[in-house]
Amino acid sequence: MPISVDFSGRPFHFIGIGGIGMSALAYILAKRKLPIYGSDIQRSHITQRLQDLGAQIFCHQQASNFEYVKQSPNQGNQKPSSATELELSATQNGLKTALARVKVESLNGKGKNTPGMELPQVICSTAISAENLEYQAAQELGCPIFHRSDLLAALIQDYQSIAVAGTHGKTTTSSMIAMMLLGAGLDPTILIGGEVNAWEGNARMGQGPYMVAEADESDGSLVKIKAQIGVITNIELDHPDHYESLEQVINTFKIFEHNCKTLVACIDCETVREQIQPGITYSLNPDSDADYQVRDVEYRANGILAPVWERGNFLGELELKLLGQHNLSNALAAIAVGRQLGLEFSVIAKALADFEGAKRRFEHRGCFNNILFVDDYAHHPSEIRATLAAARLRMQDSALNTQPHLQRIVAIFQPHRYSRTHAFLQDFAQCFTDADVVVLTEIYSAGEPNIWDIDGQKVADLIGDYHPQVLYQPSMNDVKGSLAQLLQPGDLAIFLGAGNLNKIIPEVMEFYQGSQNTVGTEPGCFSRLMD
Repeated sequence: MPISVDFSGRPFHFIGIGGIGMSALAYILAKRKLPIYGSDIQRSHITQRLQDLGAQIFCHQQASNFEYVKQSPNQGNQKPSSATELELSATQNGLKTALARVKVESLNGKGKNTPGMELPQVICSTAISAENLEYQAAQELGCPIFHRSDLLAALIQDYQSIAVAGTHGKTTTSSMIAMMLLGAGLDPTILIGGEVNAWEGNARMGQGPYMVAEADESDGSLVKIKAQIGVITNIELDHPDHYESLEQVINTFKIFEHNCKTLVACIDCETVREQIQPGITYSLNPDSDADYQVRDVEYRANGILAPVWERGNFLGELELKLLGQHNLSNALAAIAVGRQLGLEFSVIAKALADFEGAKRRFEHRGCFNNILFVDDYAHHPSEIRATLAAARLRMQDSALNTQPHLQRIVAIFQPHRYSRTHAFLQDFAQCFTDADVVVLTEIYSAGEPNIWDIDGQKVADLIGDYHPQVLYQPSMNDVKGSLAQLLQPGDLAIFLGAGNLNKIIPEVMEFYQGSQNTVGTEPGCFSRLMD
């Protein structure tokens, strides 16, 4: 029998604790008052939030991180030895030295604890390789090692859980569902792959019976998730580093379908419509036979107004602050879940009307010199099309005003992963039609080797076959310099990608903050541009 995750008080150690998914899990466990340790090579507001809850976080990933197992349980989450004492060279000799010290002082043979000692449960994501020194140390010590998805699956079993899956829209949809449950006073526990201001992060510990969790298909671990209610927003091939074909992706979602007691799914996606058999369906097409539909939708520059129908009966009007058809589809998923839980539509509609979106999902970062800066996580051709279509709608609506406001969409894009860029090269070439200018930088590798001999210049050249104005800037400094010359009042500058491109946004904004006609940084600055 496989070893199960233990929530009775045994410590947890996260290798790569600062990741968006790992940190959410660590946060919930820390709120449960469980001993939390972990490592990450980068400090951030996310790791600080965990430290504020008592988690001990190392700034390196080495065997020496496990020296705290020498402490007795009644010491709890006391700080281990200083970083200077624990710092060992990242060599095989250093690994052996650290392991020897830990074993001699805390173990009677491999994997057997001395009286009063307990080895931690080690949590890893797919990003942690077998060559990682900290991972090797955990193996040598005999620690139980779990994938991130094992812990998520175990937590999901502790609640009446709603798990949101799909190639696109998971974070926004799960955030909407969470916002709805909060609005209904159900006090949910929340685990998502993005940060939301409403609960100040990517996780929230509630006291109610429900959990809302984002369920990721990227590495195939979706098959472990068994939820009371499952949601599938759409199905596409997005991770060719793990899947060889769309058929493999479909098989993963079919297992998820089988594992969920009730499945809600969007039949606007052809693959879902043909391959999945959900119990509850939703669609933006009023001519479909979906359980939840919208009709006579008004897509506005500042949101959406949509009459909602449930199995042929008019429920009421939904008003959203978010833009684009894709976000209306996400909202329909939330409505379907809410109604399945017995919530009144008025309660659902009010909660969704208050939702301002997750960070890095068409997130307004600032507005300076009449230039609106937006950060978006879109990194797949379908996501880029949807995001730029929403930006185009906003710009076209501003043109109806008597004063000139938004005039150009400038898309700044960082391709993410060589495997994805190679697999969807032609799709990337043709997905920027709603942008007036495209600025492209080098591919973010995410640790992948470049076995396809592809680079950003090649992507830019292909986009140039379909787009009249494409600029390639190989480095981040080149991008910053280019934008300092390129951007002008009336631009909507949207930064696209799942890598580190968004880190330059503050510097670019700072440059324009010093320009005349500064408008401000708060979200309301855009509305003033359109007055």
